[in-house]
Amino acid sequence: MSNYRRAFLPGGTFFFTVVTFRRRHLFDKPECRKILRQEIERTRKKHPFCIDAWVLLPEHMHCIWTLPQEDADFSKRWSLIKSRFSKQTKTTLHKPEWMNASKQKHRESTVWQRRFWEHLIRDEEDYQAHMDYIHYNPVKHGLVGRVKDWPYSTFHRYVAAGLYPVNWGGGAVAALDHDIGE
Repeated sequence: MSNYRRAFLPGGTFFFTVVTFRRRHLFDKPECRKILRQEIERTRKKHPFCIDAWVLLPEHMHCIWTLPQEDADFSKRWSLIKSRFSKQTKTTLHKPEWMNASKQKHRESTVWQRRFWEHLIRDEEDYQAHMDYIHYNPVKHGLVGRVKDWPYSTFHRYVAAGLYPVNWGGGAVAALDHDIGE
């Protein structure tokens, strides 16, 4: 049995990686992106958190959240988002082909990979490294040649706020070669 230890810090800022089951490409489908957005917002209404950064790729996502000062329960939030998304896609999309009825060990669904990767952000340097990693990820995976060309990212919010130049990440970004979140 695995011995997972998660960092629980009320009001903490956390980096996450969440992956679909068998890395199935779900988020290249507009209806799946829409359902995911709805379930994130539904969860945030009852269990608030601040979305500092997010990138959605066809089969996984990375994000940074900051939790309320008195709260450290990011696991509950991910559980709600993942289970609601699974139920909603099953209902709305009438059990698509990627949602086979095979039984999995440990209550696995055929939508999400078990668990998720989480990292407690330690300081401003760590925060910036993870922000850059998130925003550069579509380029890293060969989905686009320039960060600005990937539409499913908070990068555009930060460009509008003047925190990233629009052509950031256009060349090789050597500092992003380390293994964050994968």
